[in-house]
Amino acid sequence: MNAPERTLDDTLAWAFDGAAHLRGLMQRMGDEAFRAPSALAGWSRAHVLSHIARNADAMINLLNWARTGAETPAYAGREQRDADIEAGARRSPAEIRADVVASSDRLADAVRAMPEKAWTATVRNVQGREIPATDIPWGRAREMWIHAVDLDVGASFDDLPGPMVRELITDVGATLAGAEGCPALVLTAVDQERTWTVGGRGPATEVRGSAAAIVGWLLGRERGRELRTGRGGPLPELPRWL
Repeated sequence: MNAPERTLDDTLAWAFDGAAHLRGLMQRMGDEAFRAPSALAGWSRAHVLSHIARNADAMINLLNWARTGAETPAYAGREQRDADIEAGARRSPAEIRADVVASSDRLADAVRAMPEKAWTATVRNVQGREIPATDIPWGRAREMWIHAVDLDVGASFDDLPGPMVRELITDVGATLAGAEGCPALVLTAVDQERTWTVGGRGPATEVRGSAAAIVGWLLGRERGRELRTGRGGPLPELPRWL
């Protein structure tokens, strides 16, 4: 799999732009749209937006950990995380809108409070894996752009910055390669003239299409109707990303 090429400046910009993109989508939603189903099974759009707000607080916890050295997990626990999202989804649209904006602004303040040295610290992400603090904005950028699509109000993976799409293919492909049952793949983005290899046993299947279509399929958000395999057969089954 290709090595990541993103920088801290890249991920901070993608996270900032993604927050603005998602806010715009949310502000254009009528109040009745909040209770409608999202593209995520079992979640309304209110659930997605409540999760985005609580994710901002989780990222603040990790930034504080990196800045102070005091261990501050992203969430108190999975059950508490889920309970907070459920409770948040029952609020009024006005309350949810205000929470998404306020939590995003708090996160921006926490980023500005980070001294340069703190970005060299190591923390543990939601999955319990040790990551450098510089990966925290990358995690937030992913949340913003992917969940903007999950809101199912007209956003698509074509909206993402091209360099971020490339990084997502690299990142998601590396995660899938470590999952049980991942097939061997060669991913060819015809619009970016880039190729990625994803580990797996047996002969590799080439999958061709736009970078946005590839990343939507890898994430399990799209069925890959726009993608084609090198031999013309069906797309292979993928394990769950996260």
